[in-house]
Amino acid sequence: MLPEVLATIPHRPPFLFLDRIDEVRPDGATCTRTFRADEPFYAGHYPGNPITPGVLLCESVFQAGAVYLVKKMTNEGVNLEGKTPALCRIEEAKFKGAVRPGDTVSIEVKYLETLQHFHFLTGTVRREGKAVLTLRFTLALVDQLS
Repeated sequence: MLPEVLATIPHRPPFLFLDRIDEVRPDGATCTRTFRADEPFYAGHYPGNPITPGVLLCESVFQAGAVYLVKKMTNEGVNLEGKTPALCRIEEAKFKGAVRPGDTVSIEVKYLETLQHFHFLTGTVRREGKAVLTLRFTLALVDQLS
């Protein structure tokens, strides 16, 4: 389902951290990512004991949030031409476990509310059903640079 991800958000490899969109619901979305052992960041992030950088786990949540927001707004008939989902705020990020090469994670975002042009969400990354990251974040749709 990678083509669906590519058709929904502007992110591209090597900075795309979703493999597939599993579900988009009125209150959120769930996506999946498998972190491959050959990904270049593992060479320098604890050589000999590689761990997925926490910032990249956060990014996977933000990308899942962008998927949700784009799908939600499109379903509501909002014209998103010339708009890009952008991160505005990160709050209460809590790391509760490590993700290692070969691990598959489930990334779930839940919609909280919209105030003016800001969309507030929560995110959870789970490995084998256990939360390894929880956070709150805010996205906005911003004008693309020309």
